[in-house]
Amino acid sequence: MRSNLSRCILAGLGLVLAFQAHAATTGNINSTLTLTAACQVNGSSGTSGMNFGTLDFGTQDALFTTAGAQVMGGGGGAMSVLCSAGTIPVIRVRAGVNDGQSTGGTRALADGAGNFVPYDFYTDAGHSQLLAIDGTITLPTSSGVAQTVNLYGQARGKAGLPAGVYTDTVSVELSF
Repeated sequence: MRSNLSRCILAGLGLVLAFQAHAATTGNINSTLTLTAACQVNGSSGTSGMNFGTLDFGTQDALFTTAGAQVMGGGGGAMSVLCSAGTIPVIRVRAGVNDGQSTGGTRALADGAGNFVPYDFYTDAGHSQLLAIDGTITLPTSSGVAQTVNLYGQARGKAGLPAGVYTDTVSVELSF
């Protein structure tokens, strides 16, 4: 009987040792991700040097009276702004290089030889809603889907303009 008792004690001791060899400790892994608000303009992101589009009045003869155009983003469509959901994008159309150089508009296209074509920005195709220098366009609260921004320009001809290429560069700021 003693031998059976010894065997039982040894078997029990073996089981205890086996359970101790497979003992487990539990815990957690904490995972985090911090997202910051962001925007893309015409499919590109960044914090400076963004291309908000082009206002191209095309080719006109030197005796034109008015020429209209729309700011076009990439791919031939209107300017596009995609921001994080819940943000309110605000576009501020700031100063241009030639602002105030010609009567008939708040902005001006220049040929580099002292000649200027006046023009202005508008928020409607009918050119009735003038967007002043430092004027803003507030978009609806973003749902995370790209929003189209319709911005138009109208250039005004004047007597004595020589033929040539006239340009301007206007600063734009996007806050959200």
